[in-house]
Amino acid sequence: MRQNRLLITAEKILVDCLGAKSGERILIVTDDSKADLGKVIYTVAQEFGCEAVLIQMPSREIPGQEPPATVANAMVEADVIVCLTEKSMTHTDARIRAAAAGARIATMPGITQKMFCQGAITADYERVKRLTEAVAKLLDGAETARIEKDGHTLRMHLNGRKGVISSGIYRNPGESGNLPSGEAYIAPLETESEGETVIDGAMVGIGKLEAPLHVTVREGRVTKIQGKQKDDLKILFQSDKNAVLCELGIGTNENAVLCGIPLEDEKVYGTVHIAFGTNTSFGGINRAGCHMDGIILRPTLYLDEQPIIVEGRFARMIEKEKKYV
Repeated sequence: MRQNRLLITAEKILVDCLGAKSGERILIVTDDSKADLGKVIYTVAQEFGCEAVLIQMPSREIPGQEPPATVANAMVEADVIVCLTEKSMTHTDARIRAAAAGARIATMPGITQKMFCQGAITADYERVKRLTEAVAKLLDGAETARIEKDGHTLRMHLNGRKGVISSGIYRNPGESGNLPSGEAYIAPLETESEGETVIDGAMVGIGKLEAPLHVTVREGRVTKIQGKQKDDLKILFQSDKNAVLCELGIGTNENAVLCGIPLEDEKVYGTVHIAFGTNTSFGGINRAGCHMDGIILRPTLYLDEQPIIVEGRFARMIEKEKKYV
C-alpha cells in the first residue's frame, strides 16, 4: 500500500476518476509552476504500464488562453489527458478538440500540493456524482434562474441550454472536467441576465476576497463592480465579450474548502458561482479573452421559482430524490 499522499492521489486521479488502463496513451500537460505535480502523475502512469508523455510549457497569462500549437496537437492524439497548470485550460479550444477526438480529460488549474492531499480531492466521487447529476437535471429543464443575496436579485434565462455535470468521474470517451470537482453548471443566454448580486467568497484574478464585490449586470453584461478589490478586474471591461455573464454554477462537493483557488472554491457545497467571459466550451456562444469566476457564499437560488438552495443549504427534495442523505 502506498504511503506517499501525492502518489495515492495520482493513482486515484488516473484509475478511479479517469479509468486509465495499461497501454493507453496518457498525456500530462503542465507549466513551469506545476511541473513537480506533473511528474508525480507521469510516474504513476508509467507504473500502470501506460504510454505516458509529459509536456511542460510556459505559464499562460490568463484563464482560457490557448496552449501552444505543439501542446494542442498532442492533446488530440491522447486517450487520457491531465492538465496541471496555473491558468485554466478548461474552456480552451484545445480541450474541446481533444474531447471531440475521444480523450478523457481532467483539468486542474491552480492545483497545489496541499490541495493534492486534502479537501475536495478526498471526496467520495460516487456520492458527489449523485448530487451533481440531480442538480444538472434541474438546470436542464429550467427556463429561468434567480439568485437572492443580501437584498440583491440577479435573474438569468436558461431556456434551450443544457446543464453540465462535472462530477470528477470521466471514464468514457469525450468526457472531461475539473479535478478536484463537484459542480453542475450552465451557460445562461448571453443577453438576458439582469440585476445585481454580491460576490463574497472568492474571485478569479483576486483569490479569496477581503471584502464583498457588488456586481451590476445589464442586458447580459457586467456594467459596474464596486468593492475594495474592483481594480483587479479591469479585464472584464476591456471588451463587451469579456463582460458577458457566461456561466451559472452550483457547488456539490462537501469536502471542498474555500481557499482562494477557483479550482476548489467553485466546488464548495451549497455555493453558487457566476462567471464572465468565454462559454463556448459548454453550450454558449460567447468567445472572449478570459473566463472569470466569482463565488457567492450562502446564496438563495431559484430555478423556475422553485427553491434549489436556501441560504447555502440544498432543498431537501434534491437530496431525497437521489437518496443522497
